Amino acid sequence: MKNHYYKAKVEWTGNEGKGTLNPKSYKRDHTISCKGKYDLIKASSDAAFLGDAKRYNPEDLLVSSIAACHMLWYLHLCAINNIVVTDYTDNSVGLMQETTNGSGQFKEVTLNPVIKITDPEMIEKATQLHIEANKMCFIANSCNFGIKHHPTITAE
Repeated sequence: MKNHYYKAKVEWTGNEGKGTLNPKSYKRDHTISCKGKYDLIKASSDAAFLGDAKRYNPEDLLVSSIAACHMLWYLHLCAINNIVVTDYTDNSVGLMQETTNGSGQFKEVTLNPVIKITDPEMIEKATQLHIEANKMCFIANSCNFGIKHHPTITAE
């Protein structure tokens, strides 16, 4: 079995001079970067948790990671099954439930990919490949909540 390690740097940039003196004395702003990779991601907590709504939050990144991993596996599976995909856009939605003590957990993520392929006779097979992509997705396999798929596939 092969092990793969992924390193990320998360740096808090929200100290406004008082540190974490109290819950409102600091911003939740931070950056996320990986050595040797382009740019960085400007992030915060969700606005509901005193964050900056214009920045990515961990929940956004979790949903987008699931969607991206699924898409990459799906495109690979289409390629090896002779299905030519010409467009793929997914507007995914994650449901997180907050508990009374302020913690929470994701209950589900729904992927809503809209896909264009070249051959109308392959729409059924292209639809079925979402099941296989879900089985192969590293991120989906690491989640303890359901991941649903509602693909829309059309032929050019």
